[in-house]
Amino acid sequence: MFQAATIKQIAQALSVSPSTVSRALTDSHEVSAETKRQVLAYAEKVNYRSNPVARGLRNKRTNSIGVSVADIANSFFSQAINGIESVAYERGYHVIITQSHDTYHREVINVEHLANRSVDGLLISMSSQTTDYSHVTDLHQRGLPLVLFDRIIPEMQTFKITTDNVRSAFEATALLIQKGYHKIAFLGNAPHLSITQERLQGYSDALAAHNLTPEQHLVKYCYEGGRNQHEIKAIVQELLSAPWGTEALLIASDRISTETVRVLSMLDVPRPLSIIGFSNSEVIDLLSPSISYIRQNAFEMGRIAAQKLITLIESKYPVYEFDTTLLSSELHWAGI
Repeated sequence: MFQAATIKQIAQALSVSPSTVSRALTDSHEVSAETKRQVLAYAEKVNYRSNPVARGLRNKRTNSIGVSVADIANSFFSQAINGIESVAYERGYHVIITQSHDTYHREVINVEHLANRSVDGLLISMSSQTTDYSHVTDLHQRGLPLVLFDRIIPEMQTFKITTDNVRSAFEATALLIQKGYHKIAFLGNAPHLSITQERLQGYSDALAAHNLTPEQHLVKYCYEGGRNQHEIKAIVQELLSAPWGTEALLIASDRISTETVRVLSMLDVPRPLSIIGFSNSEVIDLLSPSISYIRQNAFEMGRIAAQKLITLIESKYPVYEFDTTLLSSELHWAGI
């Protein structure tokens, strides 16, 4: 088993005390220049690296932050993590990433594991299956710095960073209406998720603004977040075969957008169907059938979330004033 070199081993090899080695490694004025030279030379020889856990015990920090997301294979989350890391490493923090795969049970295990590893703080985007938030709120109440991004808990008093989902969905729906589509279906993630509720509000507001009555049979939820192709296929087939004649789709989730296009490519679609979906996929333009898309500023979301969390971690006093940051998105029309 690999054993990292320790201060105690360096001290024994050089016949000095561990405290002398520690002071030499931190360039203390209490140690002579010659002793520093010997300690540093030997430390380099044995490839000594300072132990962040031990250092954290002294400083009451581990200089690490935990991240809980649904799926790092999702382009949105991978881009958000890039934003998180860009700030964290610049500020001297390590990032520990976990995936819930959109399951409540795994999210609880991951969050508890990160907390037990004494991370300095947590960045969380909620699982689509999570309706009981106690595993998050309990840690927050016990004083662990915690910031929510993308899929947030609206009532929780902490920093929250997400897309301006209401505006994004409103603009997408309004564009479809302007293109002449009136029977527009909404495909959302689990109905309790903040992003689903906000995007549904934007969709409904746009219909109302154009004197169209929202029709409940055109609103569909994918409770497994696009992970179950059979669920997506059943919804799409129902919409295509329904007597009301679905003309367009607004898809309120990255993974559901991709899976819906995949399902449509396997079906005999009786009439043209215009689609706008939330998607940060780098290959979205290559999909067939073509899809217009709403691209979220995932990198910036991760960057701001990390900045806010480190602000909480490094604050010398309790923070009681929080804000919610809403980021704009970009709507790319495919011309369909």
